[in-house]
Amino acid sequence: MLPVCNPLFVSTYTVFGLIFMQILAGAVASAQVDLNPHQVDAALFAFKSPLSRGALLADEVGLGKTIEAGLVLSQKWAERKRRVLVITPSNLRKQWLQELTEKFFLPCRILESKSYNAEIKRGRSCPFEASEIVICSYHFARSKASDVRAIPWDLVVIDDDGPHRCPGSFLARQELRIFLEEWLARVPEFRIKPGAQPVTSSGMVNGVLSLPLTWDIRS
Repeated sequence: MLPVCNPLFVSTYTVFGLIFMQILAGAVASAQVDLNPHQVDAALFAFKSPLSRGALLADEVGLGKTIEAGLVLSQKWAERKRRVLVITPSNLRKQWLQELTEKFFLPCRILESKSYNAEIKRGRSCPFEASEIVICSYHFARSKASDVRAIPWDLVVIDDDGPHRCPGSFLARQELRIFLEEWLARVPEFRIKPGAQPVTSSGMVNGVLSLPLTWDIRS
């Protein structure tokens, strides 16, 4: 269910955003998902500009981008705009199918070579034309590019789950290596404290939150 918003949260929205919040509330009233404010905010962002040709949802790993996209998909489905395609890395196709069917009760199917060829044999000229949300991999969408382009999609969701590399990453790694070499040459020897467990964080930027050390300080 959509959480009840407090006045501080509501005040961050324009009147236009509040209208869409009510629309989204109706679209996901039966969804089996506990929404967080930032997820609702992201869905509103995707809808706020009717003239926009798309939106980029780029939250950090683990913050629920699939849920945010699910809100948008649910709204499109409620509007009966049901020519929907989800293009995702092949290893995430089943995850998308599970999330959309179990949490949003949206009809979906995975389209791959085997199912595609089976439908062609049954006389379907374009298996991408379906009554369900179509989920396929990047590779498959590329191999069937003419089919994909032939359909006037109401919504296409592209899940870019691959690693991203900044053009300056090589220089940054070199600078970090030099810094660590110089720093380690100037501090006493150390080791991880016996029995201690380092605490790390992951996401767009990996890091160490806690690393208990024992220093070998000699007088």
